[in-house]
Amino acid sequence: MDGNGRWAKSRGLRRNEGHRAGVRNAEAIVRSCGQLGIKYLTLYAFSAENWDRPREEVAMLMKLLERFLKAQLDELVENRIRLKVIGRITELSPKLQVLINQAIETTSGFNEWTLILALNYGARCEVVDAVKNYARAAQNGCEDPAELTWKRFAGFLYTDDIPDPDLIIRTSGETRLSNFLLLQGAYSELYFTSLCWPDFDTERLADAIESYRRRERRFGKTGEQIRRTATEPITVN
Repeated sequence: MDGNGRWAKSRGLRRNEGHRAGVRNAEAIVRSCGQLGIKYLTLYAFSAENWDRPREEVAMLMKLLERFLKAQLDELVENRIRLKVIGRITELSPKLQVLINQAIETTSGFNEWTLILALNYGARCEVVDAVKNYARAAQNGCEDPAELTWKRFAGFLYTDDIPDPDLIIRTSGETRLSNFLLLQGAYSELYFTSLCWPDFDTERLADAIESYRRRERRFGKTGEQIRRTATEPITVN
């Protein structure tokens, strides 16, 4: 969700106003995903590198996260949406940790829709944490390194119970992933737009999904193989 600050600057506003507009748009996008039948939505809300921003901006972002969690909890419950948070949560403030854990626990029984917030998240941090946890499991005799596969290792990632993303959207004209779901996104389709996040409304989301639907995902196979199996029954998860 990139470009909040630039969106505000182009309108003669303070960066914080851009972040507020970004939160309002995030709320609208969450609702839209339910209408479009999207079962999993991940919002990259705060990266592990964002701590290097000005102290006042970081404090503002933390307050907005608190307000978002408080404001969205009733709506998540009403719509039976499960909340999951990925990232180094223990490095956030105790107050924010309490709100996160309360929201996760309250919505844990829902399984039809899932909203994932990436908070204090970085793919490289995730890999380091996964390796540490795997090494600890191996040391305790719970894992055999000789039998390690991607599927087993993926179980140690923050996203252990979440499918890999089909589509990754990056706003604001930047054409990089910026340490976001690097392993899970190995075969994701990428969609880049010059629009800043506050302007990426539900109509633009529908455009991105339509672009995704027109693509041919091969996963290492040939186009002929994919088209030949396209007529076979499929399971939608």
